[in-house]
Amino acid sequence: MENCSAIDLMCKWPAEERKAFLADLAEDPSRIEALRYCWEAWARPNQMLPSSIGNPRALDGDWTVWFLDMGRGSGKTRAGGETVRKWVKDFKYVNLVGATADDARDIMIEGESGLLSICPPYERPLYMPSKRQLLWPNGAVSLIFTADEPERLRGKQHMKVWADEVGSWRYSESWDQLMFGLRLGPAPQVVLTGTPRPTKLIKEILNDPTTIITHGTTYDNRSNLAPEFFNRIIKKYEGTRLGRQELNAELLLDNPEALWSHEEIEASRVTVAPDFVRVVVAVDPAVTSEEGSDSAGIVVVGVDGRSPEHFYVLEDATLHDTPHKWCTRAIRCFNTHNADRIVAEVNNGGDLVEALLRTIDENISYRAVHATRGKIIRAEPVAALYEQGRVHHVGSFPELEDEMCEYVPGLAGQKSPNRMDALVWGVTELSSGTGGWAAFIKDAVTNRRSSP
Repeated sequence: MENCSAIDLMCKWPAEERKAFLADLAEDPSRIEALRYCWEAWARPNQMLPSSIGNPRALDGDWTVWFLDMGRGSGKTRAGGETVRKWVKDFKYVNLVGATADDARDIMIEGESGLLSICPPYERPLYMPSKRQLLWPNGAVSLIFTADEPERLRGKQHMKVWADEVGSWRYSESWDQLMFGLRLGPAPQVVLTGTPRPTKLIKEILNDPTTIITHGTTYDNRSNLAPEFFNRIIKKYEGTRLGRQELNAELLLDNPEALWSHEEIEASRVTVAPDFVRVVVAVDPAVTSEEGSDSAGIVVVGVDGRSPEHFYVLEDATLHDTPHKWCTRAIRCFNTHNADRIVAEVNNGGDLVEALLRTIDENISYRAVHATRGKIIRAEPVAALYEQGRVHHVGSFPELEDEMCEYVPGLAGQKSPNRMDALVWGVTELSSGTGGWAAFIKDAVTNRRSSP
């Protein structure tokens, strides 16, 4: 089946047929309004419920998860929202789970393709943010959850669910709690929208026999995207590994040339952190906030009291904004995590970083660090600690992890890995109590393949 909508096909009609159709439509304005909100006319086949396009398993109702495995800007959010719009006509409880509270609000509800935008006025729900609910005109209710708070999903029941970007969920436990609650009605189901990442959870969902997968790429939706997006973003990432994942929605295995692997990170991931003897907020500064400039890498790392030490990544707070804004965020991280120090690499920014931090909090504990060695030399011993199982991510940090697993030493033209740099500075700072940086490099590289 050609992957285009009924409207796309109509545009290919002979000119006279198109004119006759549009003239007939113009005679009744209500028909124009009806067409505007008729999803079946605008949707491509890969955006419609599997049962709508004759999938044999779907016709038998033999599925639990419909995974819209699609690239950026491919129309997956619109498809998820339209599925909710269809479901609430027949089911009383159709709930929403976003990666974060902001994502649930800004993408799933209030976004350009969110529920408040795609519904005609007579179907539009009442959004009650304080109660985390959508109340539909027909009496249906949508409870709003965030994957950042798995405990809120515990005990809740669902008939249908729209879950977004599960590859970016910090806690896989949220998916478990969602599935435990999927027990109301004759056929409880989930529509899952997202771009694939090689996480354990994504692989489990894709390999589950009760999952139906619909693929789509950014190119499928080109007619609805700004030309500048293609000229600027597509050309930049087209043909790269990141482009294959984000544009073509390919589930990529780990790059053997990269310093880190998703498998390594997954093997040492934890959900609960121990008590720490020290915590630092590490910053890789960005001096400007222009559209094409780097983000300021901000990563929080803690170390326990074991010997050999183990390190824990607590937060990735990286921000693309003005120096004052990212300094404010770094101090927020310092206070939230009861950190002992902020460390910042000052090759790019000099005394500016400390000056800005102290205008916000003059008593902040701060240390400047200088990059006297190349990025590869700084990163290798930290990568060695990951191989030894001595660095643990408390939850998931998708953007940081993707950046780490895409970084290939010596490869020209790579985007500056600001998150990774901040992580390296954080672990390096916490390692200084075991004999200093030189001893740390020697120990880590010597034991690169040893057990923890």
